[in-house]
Amino acid sequence: MRPAWIQSRTALTERLKRPIQLAVTEPESEMPPYMEQFLAHLRLLVGVPFDYLVPDERLLPDESIRFFYLDRSWTDRLVDGAIAVGKIGTREQAHHHGHAPAVHQQLDLTERVVRVLQRGLKGFIDAKTINDQHTAPADTVTGFLLRSSAVSGWPHMDVRAYKTAVPEKFYPADPYPQSQQLTTLRLELLSPGVMIALFQGVPQLVTLEEPHAGVMFGVHLDGSGIPRLYLRDKFAEQIPVPNTQSSYYDIEVPFRATNSRVVHVTELYRRLNKVRTSAVSGIGPVPTAVPVTGSASYAIAVLDPPWRQRFEGTVDNAGTQNTSGGFVAHGYIAQRVAEVATLTETEKLVTKYGH
Repeated sequence: MRPAWIQSRTALTERLKRPIQLAVTEPESEMPPYMEQFLAHLRLLVGVPFDYLVPDERLLPDESIRFFYLDRSWTDRLVDGAIAVGKIGTREQAHHHGHAPAVHQQLDLTERVVRVLQRGLKGFIDAKTINDQHTAPADTVTGFLLRSSAVSGWPHMDVRAYKTAVPEKFYPADPYPQSQQLTTLRLELLSPGVMIALFQGVPQLVTLEEPHAGVMFGVHLDGSGIPRLYLRDKFAEQIPVPNTQSSYYDIEVPFRATNSRVVHVTELYRRLNKVRTSAVSGIGPVPTAVPVTGSASYAIAVLDPPWRQRFEGTVDNAGTQNTSGGFVAHGYIAQRVAEVATLTETEKLVTKYGH
């Protein structure tokens, strides 16, 4: 009879040759919830130091956005490194090799609930139970890093990605944009001025919108910093200048002589009415402008819906003499967002006052 230590060595050798120990369907082979939750967050770079994401600040200068693909091989090695903390011998090494494919496959599913957990919408067990019913194969993960004063100014801005370039004007809640929207895996502030977003899939359109806060009022600044007000029709839409692509009628906003930061409401009211029949500061006449006959129509005239900035994917010209593919943002492509709530309130005003 062979000594016990020889038998043990032989058994260990055989185990290393055939490291599969437990079938992935057996309960004993499942990861503990706390471990699965931690690794799913790690898969989406949660907790990874910023210096590892952007090793040189020149890669992400002020007022810039950088789009990227997430390297699955890199994140898998990141997970392997975290698990390696518990590999103290050949037994654990064999167990890891036997279960690594199943772990990565499970994390492909579990990473989809990270945003649900971060928003506090569900607990891990409930979110995982619902999510695991949808076993679609893992898709490419893309995202962007945004470093801008817009992040600190509007930390709760709405960010959406679409697999097709949905044309303006559209409402995100409409059926077609909903069907084209990609799943947001992560949306988080890394610092007061830096935002990271990760999406499941490759977008052709990414939109950033000011936070929606019901009906909003205000003016805009022209290129010289002068406050101006867009003229609106009875449906609260900006009135385009004929034969132009992106110009809209607007008038200069008057301020009180005694306080340059307070709008001269009476004079603005007069100008809004006058511009329908005659020119005001070289603008007009614009007969389609909403007639300002009371507080309701005045509210329509000074509506200031949130801004939406579009970033559209270009054709991939890699390998040609043209510019390689990427994302492009044009200043003129920024669109005002007419929210459903805003439209509803506007329709109420128009119906009530007949304008």
